[in-house]
Amino acid sequence: MTLTQLRYLIAVAHYSSLQKAANALFVSQPSLSKAISSLEDEMGISIFIRRPTGMTLTEEGYKFLSYARQVVEQADVLLAHYRHGQKIRRVFSLSSHHYAFVVNAFVTLVKEYNKDEYEFSLRETRTQEIITDVKSTRSEIGIIYLSHFNRDVVKNLLKTNDLTYRSLFVAKPHVFVCRDHPLATRSEVSLDDLSDFPRFTYDQGTNNSFYFAEELHSSVIASKSIVVTDRATLFNLLIGLKGYTIASGIMSTDLNGDQIVSVPLKSDEQMELVAIYPRDHKLSSLASRYLQILQDYVQDFVMPQMSDCSAS
Repeated sequence: MTLTQLRYLIAVAHYSSLQKAANALFVSQPSLSKAISSLEDEMGISIFIRRPTGMTLTEEGYKFLSYARQVVEQADVLLAHYRHGQKIRRVFSLSSHHYAFVVNAFVTLVKEYNKDEYEFSLRETRTQEIITDVKSTRSEIGIIYLSHFNRDVVKNLLKTNDLTYRSLFVAKPHVFVCRDHPLATRSEVSLDDLSDFPRFTYDQGTNNSFYFAEELHSSVIASKSIVVTDRATLFNLLIGLKGYTIASGIMSTDLNGDQIVSVPLKSDEQMELVAIYPRDHKLSSLASRYLQILQDYVQDFVMPQMSDCSAS
């Protein structure tokens, strides 16, 4: 397996066509086809389904592609930083679910660092990719959540990958809706109240298990469902289509404006936000500081939630 083969793979997956990929790569189509076939033979898998209309990734191909991208990205980082004798300046890297409060804390950390040169990394991505990022040390820590529903499955997955976790805080479930949504002024809503509105969830790719969902009550079937990959897109759709998404209730008007509001969801579930990292690994000072900033930031949101929970 070579970097060239992996780059060829990524191009073919992007264009879904050998001819278009060959043109973009400035190589002959037979050479490209041979390189892909050799890679499949070496790995012992079928990466593509070949059809007259083009090339389609197999399920195994999707998984292999995600790893190929990581290898190529890391190789590009090495080339960019070492080609001219420079050293990598990455000082902290983080992978997380799509949480605005994670970004807020990240901004504060970067401002505190206040050096002339640095490289930070923040990836909002899928559950499985967060675990893979941390296991492969692409990211020092990952931010995910545990609930009554997913706890056993996720904890077992962490153990299998030799990862552990630190609890950060517990939040009650809420729904995010646009300010002029019919339910926006309610003191509390139920899943039945939401049944007529579109539900927005984040795509989990080929690992689209209910246990990997970023949203609580993922196993509850919604008659109207829209899957997205980007937080900004989700928030725009919340406004445009008057749908909802289930979340922690921790909003950031600095990043998201005031067009989205949070309404408590009647539920027996809760979200325990945790930081995952390799077992027996001592966190860097920046990682530890980041987690402290994150906990400080959400405190004003979480304490009232817990007080309401105790009173109810």
